[in-house]
Amino acid sequence: MTTKEQQEFEKKVLDQFMSGKSLFGADGAFAPMLKNVIEKALEAEMNSHLNSDERSKGNKRNGKGNKKLKSGFGSFDIETLKTVKAASNRNWSKNDRRF
Repeated sequence: MTTKEQQEFEKKVLDQFMSGKSLFGADGAFAPMLKNVIEKALEAEMNSHLNSDERSKGNKRNGKGNKKLKSGFGSFDIETLKTVKAASNRNWSKNDRRF
């Protein structure tokens, strides 16, 4: 983040805070940061899961998908990674997307 971007971010946070708006809602200053942290955590988990032993068994990355997360701070879409085995094992219900 450049100094200018940092200053713009700080201004947005202060403006929203002073006006009483949510910092984490869909238009909140922290929403993009929360989204990025969740996506990076999921990517790190996938990297850990797909070690060389798992890859030798035929499991590998199989593209990306989108999920809508619902939290106490509002809803937002995240990009998720897929694996070959996960694509054939999917049993998620709508309620499994709650964060």
